[in-house]
Amino acid sequence: MSVIPLVFTSGWASGINAYAVVLLLGLFGVTGVSDEVPAALQRTDVLIVAGVLFLCEAVADKIPYVDSVWDTAHTVVRPVAGAMIAALLAGESGSLPELAAGAIGGSTALMSHLVKAGTRMAVNTSPEPFSNVGMSIAEDLGVAGVITFAIFNPVAAAVIAAVLLMLGIVTVAFLASRIRRFLRRKEKRPAGTGGPWPPG
Repeated sequence: MSVIPLVFTSGWASGINAYAVVLLLGLFGVTGVSDEVPAALQRTDVLIVAGVLFLCEAVADKIPYVDSVWDTAHTVVRPVAGAMIAALLAGESGSLPELAAGAIGGSTALMSHLVKAGTRMAVNTSPEPFSNVGMSIAEDLGVAGVITFAIFNPVAAAVIAAVLLMLGIVTVAFLASRIRRFLRRKEKRPAGTGGPWPPG
């Protein structure tokens, strides 16, 4: 059962930035930092694709409204990535059936993705772009920090990921009114008019 904490943590991180998770795990494996990384994630072509997509996300994720469109497009991608990474981790260790690991990774990724997407909708009600940039940087640093920590202390990292997930769910519930406001403005706003975000 030792692989469960890493599976859970990678699932949480995949829901926020799946490309960063693949890139980080792959680099940790290639450089010999960890022997737990599946060979499939260490392939050069996988690392190149993950790196390019990570750079695309790094840009899109910091632009108001574009970030929400990007999140919508990744509603399927992130959970699937979380499930695949989890299954690979379990397959390498042999301590957990791949199907169960995929379910844990995929469902955790879906929950953290919904938290991320919901939070961004609330942030997009703000009339300035700086909050989007700040949120994006904080998410990227959080994913990098937790995944790196998970390589050395998977149980503690899983606890941190669980706490962050719960805090995120509570935050989204608290910001539900702002999210509804965002959706109403998006529906009322004529296509091709106005600025890049709604007025305050």
